[in-house]
Amino acid sequence: MLARFLLSTIIVAAAAAEVHGQALPAGSRTTPTPAWRRAGETLTAAAGGSSTPADKTAPKQTDDAPQRSGARVTKGNGTLPNEGGQVWREYDISPYTVRVTSTKRPEQAIVDWVLRETGYETWHSEPLGVLSATPRTLRVYHTPEMQEVVADLVDRFVQNEAQTRTFGLRVVTVDHPNWRARALRLLRPVAVQTPGVGAWLLEKEDAAILMAELRRRNDYREHSSPHLMVNNGQSTVISAMRSRNYVREVVAKPAVWPGYEAEPGQVDEGFVLEFSPLLSTDGQMIDATIKCEIDQVEKMVAVMVDVPAPGVPRQRTKIEVPQMTHFRFHERFRWPAGQVLLVGMGMVAVPVPVDGRPLVPGFPLPIGKTPARADLLVFVESKGQSGVAPRVSRSPQHEAKSYRGRY
Repeated sequence: MLARFLLSTIIVAAAAAEVHGQALPAGSRTTPTPAWRRAGETLTAAAGGSSTPADKTAPKQTDDAPQRSGARVTKGNGTLPNEGGQVWREYDISPYTVRVTSTKRPEQAIVDWVLRETGYETWHSEPLGVLSATPRTLRVYHTPEMQEVVADLVDRFVQNEAQTRTFGLRVVTVDHPNWRARALRLLRPVAVQTPGVGAWLLEKEDAAILMAELRRRNDYREHSSPHLMVNNGQSTVISAMRSRNYVREVVAKPAVWPGYEAEPGQVDEGFVLEFSPLLSTDGQMIDATIKCEIDQVEKMVAVMVDVPAPGVPRQRTKIEVPQMTHFRFHERFRWPAGQVLLVGMGMVAVPVPVDGRPLVPGFPLPIGKTPARADLLVFVESKGQSGVAPRVSRSPQHEAKSYRGRY
């Protein structure tokens, strides 16, 4: 009986070992599988994984293993959607790009002007649109209506063949805006969206008269070269910046005298003016964006901080916090090439940094000084191609119209 009982026990243990994928050597003793091991294998199988012990064949999961994104990604059907009737067009822009040598990527100007004219959201929403440029080809995938807009813009670049234009761009300031009282009869207002900014059109003869009047003022200052050579569609930048150093903070260093080290800071002040013109196909109208940024340090606010050191427990020093004013302007204008555009930025921070003036004239004390302010004026005049007199048309169809968008 005892032998029969032992034989049945061996048979049951062998069957259990075969179920778990383990071979039972002949003549070996059997060891029951621990309860925690059986529970772990059961959970693994329930989760859809293998029931093979992790320490045998399954790879160990580590915290630094790459995690897949939860987004569902497909290859699509291999064709561009055209629910909106989109068509593919390729425009040859090489007649323009081969002539522009002032920048390494002249084709970017065409892309920028397409985005200005059509809006950035047009190419990032429904219907699907594609806009891409190489030095020789502009590739566009969009509706036929949008293709017409793009074709018109490309013609304005290509047909003018990137002829270099001469523009008069004057940036001037006067301390008081009372010049408007005498010049009002010469000015024709243009719509502007930026609060506090005014824009007007003048005939070239009237602009010359106004400029002569301003030059006779004692507070007249000019901040730019009156002549610029600009490729059609490209941008030019006028800048006058200077760096101003100050003590930003102090770091305690007991090993060195006087027990601390001043950490310097630097802030830039001045002005940057960016001008981007684009002529119409016949050269009689000008589209241009004007972007102006002015930064001015009104004053440095002093703060006294404690920096105790060995032997000097009550030592103090000064750090500074810049008090700054910023002016930002960015708009687009359209006007006849035979007229002058005048943009009055209003009483803003002086473009070229100058010291503040006392509140009470005649008492140049540091107390009560105010940051310098002035009326900033920008005159824009097209002088035609280099060495060629511009054609001026007075026909009604060339009257300036307010642009529908800001940029």
